[in-house]
Amino acid sequence: MATANDRAVLRAILNPDSPLGDVPAPDQDQDTQEDEEEPFAPALLEQVRDLELQGVSAAESGDVSVALERFGEAIRLLPERASGYNNRAQALRLCGDVTGALRDLDTAIRLSRGRGRAACQSFVQRGLIHRLQGRQEDARRDWEQAARLGSPFARRQLVLLNPYSALCNQMLGQMLGRLRNPSGTGSE
Repeated sequence: MATANDRAVLRAILNPDSPLGDVPAPDQDQDTQEDEEEPFAPALLEQVRDLELQGVSAAESGDVSVALERFGEAIRLLPERASGYNNRAQALRLCGDVTGALRDLDTAIRLSRGRGRAACQSFVQRGLIHRLQGRQEDARRDWEQAARLGSPFARRQLVLLNPYSALCNQMLGQMLGRLRNPSGTGSE
């Protein structure tokens, strides 16, 4: 009988785009706090986190201008915290300001020193922008960094950029399909 981990690995191989295919890295601790949180005063950090949550809620409800205001307030209160720049970059992308989004992502990566959750998310976002701009190698570099930081999405994107890996996944999927349904091959 296959374990839950075995099934998750098969899902990741057969459908690398599926969120159900996420298989966390063995050393990835999903409950750890961001590296950047430690040096900030707890009360100020709580206020900034609340502003960011308000910004995320506003963006999810379609009010990107309010989201930008909240993220801007968070950045004004803690300009050395990477998360605010990463969040604002997402809102800027929604508004079509790709240049501003890239500037904020670069800032988030610099402030986080390329470590922690904000850096991981920033590398993923920047990789997506590079991919949309046809800059595959830049996208690959960013997704490699994000994958090292534990992003299942970045790992899937790297697989999709590799034509040999995609072909292997397709062939493995066909083989497993035949094993599941041997009568579908025409022989009995």
